Amino acid sequence: MPSRPRWTLRCSSNRGGRQRRTNAREDDRGMEIRAARPEDYDPIIAVVDEWWGRPIAASLPRLFFDHFHRTSLVATADGTLAGFLVGILSPSSAEDAYIHFVGVAPTARGTGVGRVLYERFFDLARADGRTRVGAITAPVNAGSIAFHQRMGFAVRGPVVGYDGPGKDMMVFSRAL
Repeated sequence: MPSRPRWTLRCSSNRGGRQRRTNAREDDRGMEIRAARPEDYDPIIAVVDEWWGRPIAASLPRLFFDHFHRTSLVATADGTLAGFLVGILSPSSAEDAYIHFVGVAPTARGTGVGRVLYERFFDLARADGRTRVGAITAPVNAGSIAFHQRMGFAVRGPVVGYDGPGKDMMVFSRAL
């Protein structure tokens, strides 16, 4: 079995005027995690269907990059898109944050990119006083369910009709 690449994850936030660095699985490849920008939409939407192996782009409208880019994240390695997370601080519930969409390049799966994106979003949510993070996935997405369990999420479901008739979903919740 070929070995998986190891990454150095540089989280480039500028909290309090200081650069924050989080390391995980190091090598000289250099992974950067940064806040998303509206201009990230086009390169991301260009790959999501390929990354999922099916049409999924309709679930990721541009509005998330125009209006929620400060709480969304992009991971790059050597200037190449390695992953992204679209997150929201709930405007309706001061306790809640929500992860709407996460993608990791097939070549970066299993390297910790998804975990670091989630951990960085948890940091953003905590800094805003949020105490809970939620997410959902389809009941057939065993990989996502297992990932969320490893990340400490409680799993409920399938919740019948969660996203409308015939659209059952697994619902995740995690205290921060």
